[in-house]
Amino acid sequence: MSHQVLARKWRPKNFDSLVGQENTVQALTNALDQERLHHAYLFTGTRGVGKTTLARILAKSLNCEKNGISSKPCGVCSSCIAVDKGNFVDLIEVDAASNTKVDEMRELLENSQYAPTSGRFKIYIIDEVHMLSNSAFNAMLKTLEEPPEHIKFILATTDPKKVPVTVLSRCLQFSLKQMTIEKISNHLEMILTEENIKFEKKALGLISKSAKGSMRDALSILDQAIAYAGNEVSEQKISEMLGVANNNFLTEILLKLSEKKGAELIELGCGMNEKNIALDSTLEDLASLIHKISVYQVAPINSHEYQNDDEIKKLSKLYTPETLQLLYQIVINGKKDIYLAPDLLTGFNTTLLRMLAFFPSFQSNKLESNLNKKTTVATDEVNVEKKNFQTSEIIDQADKKEFDGNWDELVKKLKLGIANSLAQECEFKSYNNFVFELTLDSKKSHLMQNNYVQKLEESLINHFNKKIKVKILVDEVQSTPAIKTSEEKSKLLKETESAMMKDRFVKDLMENFDAQVVPTSIEPINNKGK
Repeated sequence: MSHQVLARKWRPKNFDSLVGQENTVQALTNALDQERLHHAYLFTGTRGVGKTTLARILAKSLNCEKNGISSKPCGVCSSCIAVDKGNFVDLIEVDAASNTKVDEMRELLENSQYAPTSGRFKIYIIDEVHMLSNSAFNAMLKTLEEPPEHIKFILATTDPKKVPVTVLSRCLQFSLKQMTIEKISNHLEMILTEENIKFEKKALGLISKSAKGSMRDALSILDQAIAYAGNEVSEQKISEMLGVANNNFLTEILLKLSEKKGAELIELGCGMNEKNIALDSTLEDLASLIHKISVYQVAPINSHEYQNDDEIKKLSKLYTPETLQLLYQIVINGKKDIYLAPDLLTGFNTTLLRMLAFFPSFQSNKLESNLNKKTTVATDEVNVEKKNFQTSEIIDQADKKEFDGNWDELVKKLKLGIANSLAQECEFKSYNNFVFELTLDSKKSHLMQNNYVQKLEESLINHFNKKIKVKILVDEVQSTPAIKTSEEKSKLLKETESAMMKDRFVKDLMENFDAQVVPTSIEPINNKGK
């Protein structure tokens, strides 16, 4: 007996067995039971969410011989069986991707005028309808608006934006949602139980996540997993097959980070790469873990799913909430930028290094703040208090750079990149409680861009190794690095021009050959350049 793939074997045969589309099912169920039927339906949604399956169930509901028009087709009459087998003569399925021409659409519509052969309705399912040409769409408009009584159109597409508005307005539209990880996992559990195959729930979670909301993809991956793992679908085997990092790797990353072991972090990344672990998806998993830790910190009592997770509890004590939020943002941006890196390993390791670079300043500031509240405690008690923080060594090792009040010199030292123009045009006002207050000339207000300000803050944080904020007021300025640079350049230009005019050779040229000095051509030089 030939093997049948799970996606076909377990394809839903009725509305009750359809997973994850409750809203659409309820609307269609009520319409069928009340016989409030529309002549054209449009199902939209990403791949594998049940568009074609839903269309076939609807076709059975309309043509069931035993139960008539209802939301519960019998599944045993000749019409229902024929639809399930794909040979029902009055169900015409068209792939719009391979039938895009207007002539093909006209031929299809000409045949639609004839009454059904055996069914109650002649049903046209047009898949990926957005692939039709404009001429083909125009050809079907009239029939789609006023079809014969025996005709029902069911259109399906993954890209409804490409379907003309004139077509959309003639259809009853249903947007099918992506499947949640939980619903996919529960469905896979049911299937494996019925198939009498052993499994681990965490393995099903990995498969469900990799499916990215598509039940069909989940079943295809499950088929592959059964072939790869044999008699038992285990977490280890699925991790190997999919190339995903298990929780041990993710926990190890956060532990090494909390201990500021940069070299070991890089070794860990390289080791994961050698094991063919997908580094881009690892960043997604790492962001998810950081989120779980943050949730547990905020509401440990309400976080029932983490109550028995010792790793979550352990990691929650190593990081402050502020640090976790920063790390989450770094990981998310790292996932976005990893494909711009020379290779995935470089992008992954750079993200780890960025987390390490920002970790000490945020973490130590929080610890220092907590320790300052203990100033009235005896020295030995303070020492005990410090030991309660597993990263307290950061305080002693942190860079002790302080701002000396010279904004111009500070700007020269910062690695500003795109924010350099903003910093050059800002006038320093004050620096208190790790907040730089600056003034930007109103004529330069176009430089007040979020990414410029954010880059300036990041540069200051890196320089001082502290959590620093920047506040900028748009107003008149008197002295900025740009103004000082311009004044210095102007002064040097005048000095250079004066020196030229005093030069004997230049004087001879002017007196004997009627030469002239063009001021705009003079390049200012410094003492080193003479």
